[in-house]
Amino acid sequence: MMKRVSATNGVLGLLCIMYFITYLDRVNLATAGTVMMHDLGMSKTEFGLMLSAFAYPYAIFQVIGGSVGDRFGARRTLMVCGIIWAAATVLTGLVGGLASLFLARVLLGFGEGATFPTATRAMQNWTAPGKRGFAQGITHAFARLGNAVAPPIVAFLIYHFGWRVSFYVLGVLSFVWVVVWYLYFRDDPSDHARITKAELETLPAPRKVGIRQAVPWGALTRRMLPVTVTYFCYGWTLWLFLGWLPTFFKESYGLDLKNSALFASGVFFAGVIGDTVGGMASDRIGHVTGNVKLARLSVIVVGFLGAAASLTGVFFTHDLTLVALLLSSGFFFSELVIGPIWSVPMDIAPKYAGTASGLMNTGSAVAAIVSPVVFGFIVDKTGSWTLPFIGSIGLCLLGAVLAFTMHPEREFEAAPADPAGRIASVPAGE
Repeated sequence: MMKRVSATNGVLGLLCIMYFITYLDRVNLATAGTVMMHDLGMSKTEFGLMLSAFAYPYAIFQVIGGSVGDRFGARRTLMVCGIIWAAATVLTGLVGGLASLFLARVLLGFGEGATFPTATRAMQNWTAPGKRGFAQGITHAFARLGNAVAPPIVAFLIYHFGWRVSFYVLGVLSFVWVVVWYLYFRDDPSDHARITKAELETLPAPRKVGIRQAVPWGALTRRMLPVTVTYFCYGWTLWLFLGWLPTFFKESYGLDLKNSALFASGVFFAGVIGDTVGGMASDRIGHVTGNVKLARLSVIVVGFLGAAASLTGVFFTHDLTLVALLLSSGFFFSELVIGPIWSVPMDIAPKYAGTASGLMNTGSAVAAIVSPVVFGFIVDKTGSWTLPFIGSIGLCLLGAVLAFTMHPEREFEAAPADPAGRIASVPAGE
């Protein structure tokens, strides 16, 4: 008889599916890009702007959405977010020009802006402290799985039904997840009908929904700034891959839509492995050494340096197979960063996990605004599809250095409120 899935694993599974769907909805545009550029009359620079349109509200709602998730709980916050991003995906299939496409992508960014910080809030309540790296790694692995399967799925739908139908199908899938999430999830694990006493004993004390908690914005922002900047360095390469990889293979090597999608999918599958390995390695190092700083930074630095070395190799060959392997290696190493770095906000500020992770993810969101546009502009101006990778190499090296400024071993504590009810600031790093 099949063993029943535990409540904690059920919640983690639903979050994995959410990460999978949100990245399907983000990278579907990249796969459909060549066809849409032709149908809607876009240049590569204009298409880069369409890719980055998602990131403007996404960046704004990282911190706002994270604090909303802290205030109202993950159940309601992710339900609302899911409805918005699902509607935006469907509306993308209805666009008639650049303006409507830009607005649809802005709406998608608005809907997905709070998702990952709020998911971190859910994990804070539902994940044992010693498994944070694994939880962050496996959920982001499903995000990369979404990256990997999106190109062939979208290419199949485009080939048989047209690019508009591909957005309708993925939008409906998002709506289904919203319903299941709201019916199954509870913000307080003890309220879940299937939670066991043994599971509850492994979990931290949950933060109750509805309890007002003043956020020490200045002190927390300063404390998280090194993490935010480090994550920007990672995000630059991520969004370059997400926005341009299928088009890179098609335009640089003259592949058709199906084969360019398959090559892009292979690169993204390497990220699935990287996310999983990075999270598990970080937890293992922490368990063996008891040193949270070593557990996080060792994996992050190796990831950045490995990515920089792999991407450097792209400049020394034009062989399709070798370039695909180098890009796969680069994406694998860059994704090693994910599990440990998403655990850092939970290590530093467990009381403000949603807000802290939103502050961190703002770095990647800003990179999402700039990176796709810079890539498209450089290709338009130079005709080179490899030259934009120079920026990724430099930022990976910078990220490896900046990682040492994060200090996950120092837990953030807000100063006590003064008699007037205000919270005094705390120097960054204390």
